[in-house]
Amino acid sequence: MSEQVRAKVAPVPGIKRKRHRWTRDDTELGLLGLPTFIWYVLFSYLPMFGLIIAFKKYQIFPRQSFLANLFMSDWVGFDNFKFFINNNTFGMLLRNTLLYNLVFIVLNIVIPVALAMMINELYSKRKSKVYQTMMFFPHFLSWVVVSYFVFAFLSPDKGLMNKIVIALGGEKIMWYSEPTYWPFILVFMNLWKGVGYNMVVYLATITGIDQSLYEAAMLDGATKWQQAKYITLPLMKTILITMFILNVGKIFYSDFGLFWQVTQGVPNSLHNVASTFDTFIYSALQGSTPIGRTAAASLFQSVCCCATILLANFIVSKIDPDSAII
Repeated sequence: MSEQVRAKVAPVPGIKRKRHRWTRDDTELGLLGLPTFIWYVLFSYLPMFGLIIAFKKYQIFPRQSFLANLFMSDWVGFDNFKFFINNNTFGMLLRNTLLYNLVFIVLNIVIPVALAMMINELYSKRKSKVYQTMMFFPHFLSWVVVSYFVFAFLSPDKGLMNKIVIALGGEKIMWYSEPTYWPFILVFMNLWKGVGYNMVVYLATITGIDQSLYEAAMLDGATKWQQAKYITLPLMKTILITMFILNVGKIFYSDFGLFWQVTQGVPNSLHNVASTFDTFIYSALQGSTPIGRTAAASLFQSVCCCATILLANFIVSKIDPDSAII
């Protein structure tokens, strides 16, 4: 039987495959994709020429354009990268960036999935929509606006938290000078702002699951936990892995608004707990650090993120090829 199948599948000698001819549909699709192609070329690929700054000791010469200054500047190779990696704060920046992002990745998967499954169990669709809207609303707020909300709670003089502490018989806390509390504050604010968006993504996946599976499980006497364990979570595997890989790809980046705006510019008292690669680069640009060194730090981030997402996708492809995104 297998030989007959091979005979049918095998190409017949002397007969060439028919080539695909360009059709009107291909032209229309090409024209539809042309604006996107032009956008990416102009705003994504052409600016990548500036990566050469990371390998230059950029200098400004009198009456010369940016490109002229760039080509006339001395080539220093990897010296800018060595300065960044050998910096005294590099280890602390790497620790903060990776640890915060690992916590964010885990919590922004576990908590939104749990909330999505709970909201999906609500019988009242009206209440479900209300809860979704309430949790999704913080996603649209700017970190600048959120920072004022946080300051209203943590202000040393008139903050709500200090008023509660004093009312309970405690002493006033200088929140922006106490690094002990800020890892928890930053994690909480990240969850508060992002859990609604992630929950909606997972809820859309859950609502797409065939309800007959749950009905059959209920007839067999399965509990809600068993339904979630053996039906919901296995069928969410693809979206969970996709979201995980995408988040791992940004593990060397940090939410600049969260770490800079909420902490009121990362004061010296919070430097060891709130500084990340992004805040370091921004502070360097605001100071007297040569632009080549800040460009090298940014390129280091990008290369590490690219390597991380490729590694994560490679591992996933070995475990479950259907769930890989590349």
